[in-house]
Amino acid sequence: MTDAATEIDARIAALGDWRGAALAQVRAVVKQALPGVVEGWKWRGVPTWEQDGILCTGETYKDKVKLTFAHGAALPDPAGLFNASLEGNVRRAIDLRDGDTVDEAALAALLHAAAALNAARKRR
Repeated sequence: MTDAATEIDARIAALGDWRGAALAQVRAVVKQALPGVVEGWKWRGVPTWEQDGILCTGETYKDKVKLTFAHGAALPDPAGLFNASLEGNVRRAIDLRDGDTVDEAALAALLHAAAALNAARKRR
């Protein structure tokens, strides 16, 4: 396991509540949707998932787990998953709160779109 993976495992375990379960679920979706994804641990404790650049981060707060997509404003979101950071020109986020369910298929589609955008940006 990489150091980042170990750090993410430790964060999930340390949370020990619905936030840890939500972060673990999101992480599983990311890894299943994009098997080649690289996990990172940045900014003093923020899990990141990268493929040709950052796809998204998994920040945890007292009342939510926030998935911030680095270039979310450029991504199609037909399922309407983005519900935070909507005013910006670049990032978009999904705030998950206690009791929320994750539309795993829609999240996987969003991740695929983010990976395709990163790959296209890299080819420029």
